[in-house]
Amino acid sequence: MIENDTITCEKFLPHPPAKVWRALTDPELHARWWAAGDVKPVVGHRFTLDMGNFGLQPCEVTEVDERRLLAYRFAEGTLDTTVTWELRPEGEGTRLVLTHAGFDLDSPMGRQAYEGMGEGWPHVLARLGAVLDETA
Repeated sequence: MIENDTITCEKFLPHPPAKVWRALTDPELHARWWAAGDVKPVVGHRFTLDMGNFGLQPCEVTEVDERRLLAYRFAEGTLDTTVTWELRPEGEGTRLVLTHAGFDLDSPMGRQAYEGMGEGWPHVLARLGAVLDETA
């Protein structure tokens, strides 16, 4: 779903929140489903995600609620957006809600990133699900 300057994607994962949390916060797992980088669930932690053709993107963790919520500024200095991962226990699994907010839709780069990531995020979440299934 794309709304205003925000992309929201939801995916049910048949894995407990602790396992999903680990995939979001363990650099080795994170590199397998999205991008390499020294992600850590520590407010104020600065890290860089290697986005391949899109270069190295500086990030800073802004909010952490262990196994429930991880938020960070993404692509500081260029896109200046916020990525938020919310984990909601659901039965034996987890409903993962991704919110990517703050795109500048008045700039060509912001508009292009918004459209590209709007199409790309569902594929990223599918890869996350596949990595979780492989490590089950």
